[in-house]
Amino acid sequence: MDQLYMRRCLQLAANGRQNAKPNPMVGAVIVAADGRIIGEGYHVRCGEGHAEVNAFASVRPEDEVLLSEATIYVSLEPCSHYGKTPPCADLIIRKGVRRCVVGCVDPFAAVQGRGIQKLRDAGIEVTVGVLEEECRELNRRFITFNEKRRPYIILKWAQTANGFLDDNGKACAISTPFTKTLVHKLRAENDAILVGRITNEREQPRLDVRHWAGKAPRRIVIDRRQPAFEGLDFSKPVIPQLLEWLHKEKCQSLIVEGGARTLQSFIDADAWDEIRVETAPFCVSGGTAAPKLPTNVHLVSHKVYDHNTIATFHRQ
Repeated sequence: MDQLYMRRCLQLAANGRQNAKPNPMVGAVIVAADGRIIGEGYHVRCGEGHAEVNAFASVRPEDEVLLSEATIYVSLEPCSHYGKTPPCADLIIRKGVRRCVVGCVDPFAAVQGRGIQKLRDAGIEVTVGVLEEECRELNRRFITFNEKRRPYIILKWAQTANGFLDDNGKACAISTPFTKTLVHKLRAENDAILVGRITNEREQPRLDVRHWAGKAPRRIVIDRRQPAFEGLDFSKPVIPQLLEWLHKEKCQSLIVEGGARTLQSFIDADAWDEIRVETAPFCVSGGTAAPKLPTNVHLVSHKVYDHNTIATFHRQ
C-alpha cells in the first residue's frame, strides 16, 4: 500500500511545477490506521507552506485524534532546517504521527538525511525509498543542481526526416503550431535558454513563452563580442565556465536550442542530461546536418503530434 499513497504524493507534487521553483516539487499524504486519507497537500509556491504543512492543515478537526496512529507519506525528505519556513520534520514530530514514509532523500546540503534522522530520534518509524526512482525523476532538475553543482541540461532541436536542421542553409518550418506551443511549455518549465551566435544573428529568436503561460527563461547567447557574463574567457573551454556561472546564479535548468555547432559542443563535452528531438515527415535536398545522438542514450518518450514525432532521450 505504501506505493499507492506515494503515487498520490507524486500526483500532488506535480501541481507545483511552475511556482515551487527554485524549491523542489513535493507532495504529502496523511493516512489513518484504517487506510483512509485524512489530509494531503503539496508545495504550491516558493516562500509559502511546504507540502507537509498544507497536508496537516487540511486535516479536519474531528480527525486530529487519528494522527497518533497515522502515517505521513512525503515524496521528498522533510526539511530539518530553518529557511523561509520552519522545519517540516519538527512539525511532523509535534503532530505525533506514528510513521513517516519518504520517497527519496533530499540532496540539498542543509538536509541530506538530517530530517530522516531527526524523525527517527523522536521515535517515529521511518521508511525511505518508496518509488525512489519516480520521486527523483520528478525533481531531476533540483537533484542534478545539488548533486552535480550545475544545471540540468536539455538539448533540443527540430530536424527533417533526413536529418537536417534547415533547407540548404535557409530556415524552414519544421515545427507545427501545436509543437511550437509544446516548446513554449518546455521553456516555461526551465530557468534559462541558450543559443549560439550564428543562430542568434540568422534567426533572431525571441526565446520566450508567448504561446504558453509562465515566466520566460533567462536568455543566453554565446558570443565572443558580447560575453554572456563578465569574466568569460574564450581562450579556455567555455561550457565548464558557463555551467559554473549558472550554478552560482542558482539556475537549476538550461535548454540548449542550437545551432548545430553549439549543440554538438555540449554533446562533445558530455554536458547534457536530456535530449529532445522533433522530426518532421519531409525531406530536403541538403542543409545543416543535425547533431549525432550520443551512444549512451535511452529513449524515454516517443510521441506523434500533427505527423511530427518528438523523441525524448535520457542518459543510460
